[in-house]
Amino acid sequence: MMIPTDWLPVLMFGTLLVFMLSGFPVAFALAANGLLFGYVAIEQGMMNPALLQALPDRIFGIMSNDTLLAIPFFTFMGLMLERSGMAEELLETVGQLFGRVRGGLAFAVILVGALLAATTGVVAASVISMALISLPVMLKYGYSPRVATGTIAAAGTLAQIIPPSLVLIVLADQLGVSVGAMYTGALVPGLLLVGLFMAYIALIAMFNKQALPALPANTHFSAHTHQGPSIWSALLFVLLPPLVLIFLVLGSIYLGLATPTEGGAMGAVGATALTAAKRRLNGTLLKQALDSTTKLSCFVMFVLIGSTVFGLSFRAIEGDLWLEHLMGNLPGGKVGFLLAVNVLVFVLGCFLDFFEIVFIVLPLLVPIAAKLDIDLVWFGVMVAMNLQTSFLTPPFGFSLFYLKSVAPKSIRSIEIYQGIIPFIGLQLLMVGLIYAFPNLVGEKAVRSVDDAPLKVDVPETNYWDGQPQFVPKFSE
Repeated sequence: MMIPTDWLPVLMFGTLLVFMLSGFPVAFALAANGLLFGYVAIEQGMMNPALLQALPDRIFGIMSNDTLLAIPFFTFMGLMLERSGMAEELLETVGQLFGRVRGGLAFAVILVGALLAATTGVVAASVISMALISLPVMLKYGYSPRVATGTIAAAGTLAQIIPPSLVLIVLADQLGVSVGAMYTGALVPGLLLVGLFMAYIALIAMFNKQALPALPANTHFSAHTHQGPSIWSALLFVLLPPLVLIFLVLGSIYLGLATPTEGGAMGAVGATALTAAKRRLNGTLLKQALDSTTKLSCFVMFVLIGSTVFGLSFRAIEGDLWLEHLMGNLPGGKVGFLLAVNVLVFVLGCFLDFFEIVFIVLPLLVPIAAKLDIDLVWFGVMVAMNLQTSFLTPPFGFSLFYLKSVAPKSIRSIEIYQGIIPFIGLQLLMVGLIYAFPNLVGEKAVRSVDDAPLKVDVPETNYWDGQPQFVPKFSE
């Protein structure tokens, strides 16, 4: 039975959704769906069976991609630093410094979250560490449970936008731009987001004094408490190692002395040396870090391979052209396209992991963005900022799960959800600021976003891998 061509892309997406809702692993759901509709395309004469022979070459191309080497390096670096006790030391010392200020512990959590983002880059480690150390102290001295939990969850997600971020690495790979350009473009927006978080806490401390009280002078976070003038020397001692590591990794990339992959390798070595210097390096820790790194790297590779199979069949059934017609003819032209993309990414973030969104959706949107003359670095930073909300939005916000798993039983889930709503709003505000002020991503990288609507002309026949296709022309 022949299936109408116009319905095939919709049916393919629907089938993928059924696979994923059934609990089937995402990587295998993508590959199985791609092979299924590849068979349909062959049966309907839309794809040459010889195209499937190109899959091994495509998979080998993925495996030999140097850019993706940065993922295991930065993952290993983050895991080693997480086990080195750096988060505990930072929170202990910075908390002692800011504790006497109203809302000071919340300020400390945000600052430490930003430092951990620039070093570990691991959301789970950041959220759990800060929750275990800071949350009991916050609750003990009268902090609002909603503000405390929201601050910890939001600060932990900064690892997804502040370099070196795994999100930026995979986005750069899918967009076809350099990782260094993505890091440079995301730096200012990431720091501005930290500033927005701090400003929000300052407003609460100013107008709702009971929600964020100042802590007593003798507050103890752990057995190691720094008092008096020694707090400054302790702060220097605690801040120096991560700052040196940040300069070693990001500084070498920004200065052009190393590629992101080489910077990641230096970071992995530096994190191992730092852990050894603190006498915490042992065989068990090393095995755990290597095991977790291998699992995450394999997950990314299999999802990428599955998305390659999916993309091959999707193009064969002219799904890319269907999507171009759909997105290219939206009211508002570029503005309508960008609005639709951000709404789509935000909604998908409530249900999918950022890897899945990047590998499934982004390859279909990049050609449209390029035809609309949208700078891909700017586009990638905007999507990355939006993707950050996926860790906070219920029902599947991973930061919420991490926080709930270590929070006291007195903290209800509804309080955590209420606490993160303002921070989600601030992240979406930052998306709007990136659109309104493109130079935040960098003057050289960004072209202006024209508000003029675009229309699709009558398509012309073209060929893709030996098969006739229709490629729309965009014009003013």
